Amino acid sequence: MKVSNVTVRRRLFIVLILAGVAFIALCLRLGYVQLYKGAELAERAEDSWRRNIPYVAKRGEIWDRNGVQLAYNISTPTVWAIPVQVKEKEQTAATLAPLLDMSEEALLKKVKMKERIVQLGPGGRKMTPEKANEIRVLNLPGIVVAEDSKRHYPFGSMAAHMLGFTGIDNQGLTGIESKYNDALTGIKGNVTYLSDAAGRQMPNSSDTYMKPQEGLTLQLTIDKDIQAVMERELDQAMTGLQADSVIAIAMNPKNGEILGMASRPTYEPDKYQEVPSEVYNRNLPIWMTYEPGSTFKIITLAAALEENKVNLKNEHFFDPGAVEIGGARLRCWKKGGHGSQTFLEVVENSCNPGFVALGNRLGKETLFQYIKDFGFGTKTGIDINGEENGILFKLSQVGPVELATTAFGQGVSVTPIQQIAAVSAAINGGTLYKPHVTKALINRETGETVQEVEPEAVRTVISEETSRKVREALESVVAKGTGRNAFIDGYRVGGKTGTAQKVINGRYSPNEHIVSFIGFAPADDPEIVIYVAVDNPQGIQFGGLVAAPIVRNIMEDALTIMDIPPREKQIDRLYKYGETPVVTVPNLIGKSVADLYEDLNMNFNLTSAGSGKVVIRQAPAAGARVERGSTIRIYLGDEDDIEHPH
Repeated sequence: MKVSNVTVRRRLFIVLILAGVAFIALCLRLGYVQLYKGAELAERAEDSWRRNIPYVAKRGEIWDRNGVQLAYNISTPTVWAIPVQVKEKEQTAATLAPLLDMSEEALLKKVKMKERIVQLGPGGRKMTPEKANEIRVLNLPGIVVAEDSKRHYPFGSMAAHMLGFTGIDNQGLTGIESKYNDALTGIKGNVTYLSDAAGRQMPNSSDTYMKPQEGLTLQLTIDKDIQAVMERELDQAMTGLQADSVIAIAMNPKNGEILGMASRPTYEPDKYQEVPSEVYNRNLPIWMTYEPGSTFKIITLAAALEENKVNLKNEHFFDPGAVEIGGARLRCWKKGGHGSQTFLEVVENSCNPGFVALGNRLGKETLFQYIKDFGFGTKTGIDINGEENGILFKLSQVGPVELATTAFGQGVSVTPIQQIAAVSAAINGGTLYKPHVTKALINRETGETVQEVEPEAVRTVISEETSRKVREALESVVAKGTGRNAFIDGYRVGGKTGTAQKVINGRYSPNEHIVSFIGFAPADDPEIVIYVAVDNPQGIQFGGLVAAPIVRNIMEDALTIMDIPPREKQIDRLYKYGETPVVTVPNLIGKSVADLYEDLNMNFNLTSAGSGKVVIRQAPAAGARVERGSTIRIYLGDEDDIEHPH
């Protein structure tokens, strides 16, 4: 059938219109794609071509107060695979398997993954540099060795519970590492390049390196040298006493800064898997709760002095050895009692009946208010995870017996950190401070201090005058009372012993005790307070015999480390039968031999050298402190030979 020209033209016109519409639509679409969506699509395309090799940021270091590194990162390479670039997958897996200590099957599965980049773990994670070099020299296509890092603790188990440890991904899991994880964690970097579908780098493209940013450095309040002394003494205590556990804390009572904190048993942070979880999960100085015993009497003493309920020097108390309270017989540790004594001697002798009397004078409302004001029953808020509350009687449950036992430290449950914070308040002028282990956060790259931790006063509990009286009484305890084993010649040391029965299955054990001692120095202006508690030592179980010598040893070294000079007006120590007094070496220069033997026959032995009539030199020098009966070496000559000071 013949089609008319008119029809043909009409059809051509329609086709032309449709073609025009299609062309315009195409132009609009191209314009939309190019002008509106172009940047986004180009970015998506580039992203599909881009390959990233990650570079892990170094975790921030942890320092002591003097800048000594306690924890830092060391370089540990990690192996990655770019699957599309791995040409001979089976052969690559077989080659790497023995080097990474992984099975061929596990590696083959990883290099066949439909991922841009795959980490060849666990064997390829945090390797030694030597092993990483072995893999680099193989020059396997698609196998990349990138920089990674792991945590290193240069002093082994030192301050392990305080520092904590990190996991495989450098994330903090316990201790300071966990508490300040966000600040310590840096920002990752990477190397990026563009590749085609086969994984080959695109021509005319270059690598882009984004430098990782190291985390902030955390400076602690602890002193590494004091911490080392503390760790040494705890190790010796565990060996010598065969105790279940030992804890120690050293703190600056003026601001709450922790100078040292340790416990036994312990562990090495980078080997935490080798010990039971309860060892690394329990930071005993802030977690352990127990009845404090006689160290708690400091709180009763401070409250009684503040409320003017006692005159320590002029008021007397008769201790018959036990008192009857509410049908219960509460005994003194000394069989038969101490008899008549001043209340200062009650403190020196740690006499339970005397403190029962002070508790009764205060009354339960007043005594328990002071106990709460000193921080017991609530967390101190120290900046380490895992702190416990401790337990106090509810006031409605406190009868005559509970009031009496609380006054001498039985029936209440405290943590070591609560104890040292409270005693610090009692001796520092009356202010309770929040304990803290962090001093500052520092940007190590710029040297800028990002954040500085200021001391935080919680409340004022007692007056300056009351605090002075507490210090004097506790100094007398160390010089003349149950704390004499903490006495340090030349320094003024105050302190208090503690011996508490352990509660086993709801009953007091007759054979297991927690013995403790808390000491501070110098007593006229305290710079350091140290608390030690020993859980179930074998043999003699008295705080004055077991814990006080440990505190003395730590204190003696700590005072030297802190450059604290000796004090004058020290209370003379009361020496008992069999103990050797410490005396001062006199100046012997210029004296004759006859004078010497007449004056020194009782206190010293003499050995001489040289010939002459008078002493021209001596050792030890005048003013030195030595045990009575020590030997003094003298050098004899003529008066003209005496060296006079210029």
